[in-house]
Amino acid sequence: MVKTNLLLTSTIVVLLAAGIAYNVYDNNYKRVDSISLNIGVQDVNIGSYAPEINMTSPAGKNLKLSSLKGKYVLVDFWASWCGPCRKENPYVVEVYQKYSKAKFKNAKGFEIFSVSLDNNKQAWEKAIDQDGLSWKYHVSDLKGWQSEAAKTYQVTSIPANFLLNPEGVIVAKNLRGINMHLELDKYITGFK
Repeated sequence: MVKTNLLLTSTIVVLLAAGIAYNVYDNNYKRVDSISLNIGVQDVNIGSYAPEINMTSPAGKNLKLSSLKGKYVLVDFWASWCGPCRKENPYVVEVYQKYSKAKFKNAKGFEIFSVSLDNNKQAWEKAIDQDGLSWKYHVSDLKGWQSEAAKTYQVTSIPANFLLNPEGVIVAKNLRGINMHLELDKYITGFK
């Protein structure tokens, strides 16, 4: 009887100790896991500085988003295989044609920095040509949805865009059609 009580007590103590150890481990693991999930996540909300993008052009040249500081920049995420993107491209072309030569109050101009989520270089180049995307800042790492820039900017659907001011601060997001014009008109000399 004494042996049974001693064995039962010992078993209970071991189980309690194991349970406490597991809870401590599990809570610490969850805390570390949640911290690790946020490593590298950058703020891409309006008012935040835009994270750097450094990717390759179709010609194999590295292009950096930061090289356009001093201008208003539309960072445009799209892909050749994306129907809604291709339908939006005429509006983006129109915006480029209108604002690339415009005079801005406190900026050296306007530029588009296109980030493709393609994984087929030929399809990407063909879509640039077909859609008349005449600006020179086209980049992609050809990783599709695994694109480093898409991850950094938390892009989960396309088309998606971010308008940056001359200091590289995000001033608007996901502008479509006429809304691109309305937003850019705020910064042009002579508009209110």
